[in-house]
Amino acid sequence: MPGGRNTNQPAVPGAKRALEQFKMEVANEIGLAGKIQTVGYENMTSRECGSIGGWMTKKMVQLAEQALAGRVQQ
Repeated sequence: MPGGRNTNQPAVPGAKRALEQFKMEVANEIGLAGKIQTVGYENMTSRECGSIGGWMTKKMVQLAEQALAGRVQQ
């Protein structure tokens, strides 16, 4: 994004810190945490950043499915 301005806001107020932590956990799992710490997001490829977002989405969908399945079984 030109100028490095990210205008995305969490849907739930106060979730920003948890999402940042989750992002770093996912980056660590896929081997990109070190690169984030050395060069920062702004110097990573779109593919690398997209991989982090994709894995985050996959994990969040899994958590939602588990929550829904638990609600149905009760």
